[in-house]
Amino acid sequence: MIWFTKWALRNKAAVILMIVLSLGLGALSYFTLPKEFLPAANNPMVTVIVMGQGTDADTMADQVTKPIEKAIGSVKGKKHVFSTSADGYTSVDISLDPSVDMKEAKAQVQEAVSGLQLPEGYSKPIVSQLNLDMIPLWQIALSFPNGINREDMEKIENEIVPTFQGISGVGNVSVYGKQQTQINVKLDKDKMSSYQIPVQALMGILQGKNLAVAVGEETIDDKKTNLKVIGQIEGKQELENIQIAPDVLLKDIASVEVSDSSSTFFTRVNGEEAVALLVFKESNANAVAIGKKVNETMKQVNKDYKSNIETSMIVSFSDFIVQSVDSMMESVLLGALFATIVIFFFLRHLRMTVITVISIPLSLGLTLFLLSQSGITLNVLTIGAVAVAVGRLVDDSIVVIENIFRKAQNGDFSKHVIVDATKEVASAITSSTLTTVAVFLPMGLVKSMQEILLPFALTITYALISSLLVALIVVPLMSSRLLKKGKLPSYKKPENYIQILNWCLSHKWVPLVLSFLIFVGAIGMYFVMPKGAEKAADKDVSITMVYPDDVPFTKVKDEVLQLETFIKEQSGVEKVSVFLGSNPEDAQFSQINSQNTGDFYVVMKSGANTQKFMEQIEKQKEKYSDAEIDAMFASIMGSGNSTITIDVVGNETEQLIQASEKVIDEVKGIDGVEKVTSNQEELKSVYDIVIDQEKANTEEVARQVQLLLNPFPIGTIKLEGKDTMVLLDSSINPTSEAELKDISVAVNQEIMPLSSIAKIEKSKKPTSVLRKDGNEYVRINIQVDPKKLSEISNEINLKTNDLTLPKGVSLETAGAASAQDDQFMELFQLMAVSIGLVYLIMVLTFKTLRAPLVILFTLPLAIIGAVLGLLISQTPVDIGSMIGALMLIGIVVTNAIVLLDRVRQNEETMPIREALLEAGATRFRPIIMTALATIFAMIPLLMGKEEMGSLVSKGLAVVVIGGLSVATLLTLVIIPVVYELFHFKKAKKQRLAGENTVSV
Repeated sequence: MIWFTKWALRNKAAVILMIVLSLGLGALSYFTLPKEFLPAANNPMVTVIVMGQGTDADTMADQVTKPIEKAIGSVKGKKHVFSTSADGYTSVDISLDPSVDMKEAKAQVQEAVSGLQLPEGYSKPIVSQLNLDMIPLWQIALSFPNGINREDMEKIENEIVPTFQGISGVGNVSVYGKQQTQINVKLDKDKMSSYQIPVQALMGILQGKNLAVAVGEETIDDKKTNLKVIGQIEGKQELENIQIAPDVLLKDIASVEVSDSSSTFFTRVNGEEAVALLVFKESNANAVAIGKKVNETMKQVNKDYKSNIETSMIVSFSDFIVQSVDSMMESVLLGALFATIVIFFFLRHLRMTVITVISIPLSLGLTLFLLSQSGITLNVLTIGAVAVAVGRLVDDSIVVIENIFRKAQNGDFSKHVIVDATKEVASAITSSTLTTVAVFLPMGLVKSMQEILLPFALTITYALISSLLVALIVVPLMSSRLLKKGKLPSYKKPENYIQILNWCLSHKWVPLVLSFLIFVGAIGMYFVMPKGAEKAADKDVSITMVYPDDVPFTKVKDEVLQLETFIKEQSGVEKVSVFLGSNPEDAQFSQINSQNTGDFYVVMKSGANTQKFMEQIEKQKEKYSDAEIDAMFASIMGSGNSTITIDVVGNETEQLIQASEKVIDEVKGIDGVEKVTSNQEELKSVYDIVIDQEKANTEEVARQVQLLLNPFPIGTIKLEGKDTMVLLDSSINPTSEAELKDISVAVNQEIMPLSSIAKIEKSKKPTSVLRKDGNEYVRINIQVDPKKLSEISNEINLKTNDLTLPKGVSLETAGAASAQDDQFMELFQLMAVSIGLVYLIMVLTFKTLRAPLVILFTLPLAIIGAVLGLLISQTPVDIGSMIGALMLIGIVVTNAIVLLDRVRQNEETMPIREALLEAGATRFRPIIMTALATIFAMIPLLMGKEEMGSLVSKGLAVVVIGGLSVATLLTLVIIPVVYELFHFKKAKKQRLAGENTVSV
């Protein structure tokens, strides 16, 4: 590696040009790189959704779910199949191996379900596969001060959507919550009865009125001509005047009304009817640049349509990305400043400090350029990686400049002295940098987080290799030019440290036993420490309001609007958006809501007391006794996941319910468990109409009852020149079992009550049926304190393991705790791989097995500091802190490498004891400087705001700061002690020889 230094000293102009280019390309890359929140990552799951309005959960399971499960049996890479059959819909989630090509998997599923022949009344299967690119970065409200109408909806579709679609970089724009104009023909039962017109006959009459039927092809006037029979109804008035019977028009027995689909779902913004525009960007586009254009387009739309349509931003994740990226860049700059202060404090020489610190902007410039060439975006993780590495960027330069400073105490800054000084440490800094890289690069192998961690690992790798090149090329060249003038401060040996080290070398068992005891205590503390989940936090608030399925939609709508009014009146609220009901468009995002679900998104004013607002929402819960209300901090990644799930799996429904009740009784009293729910808790009345096969045909009766109880589409008519759906509402809404029995059905051309041909049997059944890999199961959701996730999970496991369950019933734990355990296991495996790679690189460097083995003793020392740091800061162990522990493997060995490299050089001319003492004295200052530079550079991460969903967390900073602090102090003592112990015979022989020489 010393070749780089010699080349730099021979080619000064080229190096200066390279410095300018690195800074220029880095600055250019920073402003042109696409900015994201997180790297694009696929969710290894494909979802199939089928809608079936008015259909109960059991029927959905039998007629839809099971056929889908059978059809997808041959999909490659399939791990598990989870299905939810609920009232009105089925959702089937196919969990896939992360290594599978998700586009291909989606295509396979699409092909498998496209051949299904589902019964009449169900939607076509909707297949979706989500990834982070599919999150709409901008959600824009289009509200209607004068009320929503068909003309406005057409303006949105034909004018406003294309305007946003035309923005460069926008991939797609979809309208969410759009209302469809429809005509409802509501029958008057009394008038129908007086005119003796059965509903069934009316349906036949109306369905045949509005048709366009091709009836054949004939030769007319010597030319082939198609023949078509058309019956076209124009407008509401013509529909009302359709003759149903002699002297009976449709308006005589029914009311005809024009309405929209708000009876099943609607969207409101700040109390006004609205729809939402969901704006998606292209995969490689710059979210921040597009965000500016989106805001400009909104202003233009408000100007053009100010009287009827108003646009306002519901959520702009481009703004959030800017805030997140700026926040992380602030941490980077503060870290660089703190590192600079530390270096100046030790060197007390401005020019030497400048030479050292130049490695930070140069390394960052090269890193940003390499990121742009690798197709990696600027996001919270990649900039977080720079924030993590910024202290480490000066380490190699510190070692080089400090050695040049020591060698040139007499003021000799000749080319030979600089090359010699750099050569002394070149091997050590190269080895230490490569060991750190060897730790970070395998991060991309963590399967569960591969697409997230790989950009993080590559960023740190680029930064570290860049810093090594700067230390070997730029630092020696700048030293030769800038340090010739002026007086250097005198070099002082650390006498106190040498005395302590000498004593420890003479009393080895004292530091070794103490370190071992502290290490065992730290390991014990780790296993009893709580393992927590990352908790998302931001000023905006998300509120869900869920009602049981048996509560009428009209009541749900009224109470949702009441809560909306209350929220709007709160002083800290800037904007509130409401999404109520089952919107068919949700299926494209792999989800479906119950019709009785209201979602609120509340944007808080700057500086508002969000916690106080959430407490006010908590107090409102008692006013809505039928509803379950949850308020949480909003996040781009959803709320922080701290829910443990227990699946009770078996074949018999009754046994599953009994077993689930036992589990719920056991876990709900555990300290830290906030709420326990089950999908079997919500039961709904189900009436089974059992047809007497001798009296009627089951299929015919079922079709009639379905048409009578649900608005039935009978075709379209022209309304204001546009095709409009017509729904026939029979107005038969039985409110009691007696009314249900009295429903009239046509059997063999005779009208008779339902009770005359069928038995009505009432039962209570769950509103959803869950299946896993073909077996039915009951899911118990246990919401816990996120800071005690692992602790509560262990207690739940202990209590449920002792339960006596019916034969054939088993428990399977999943959710946040299970996912965390899997991630922790992968990280522990990665740590083992990293330690192996570090050892291999050190063996190649030192060309022996023993010296690298000594260096590995720094790892248990780091664990001591990491655990102490977590205990002192009361930070739970989360994924961020585990990533910090992984980083420590690469960071802490660097000091030991620098120390032992000097020892190995000294051993050529000195006994082991002298070599250790001289190496300790020589390397004491660079080791302390590099450690403090890294620690102080981490402080902004420790004190700053945690970004939502980021692995660059407080836990990571705590682990690195604590681990490096203790490891550095103990490395300076324990590593020399262990090294001499590993060479005990040779050291003893040298000491005896030295004593004999003295005595002679």
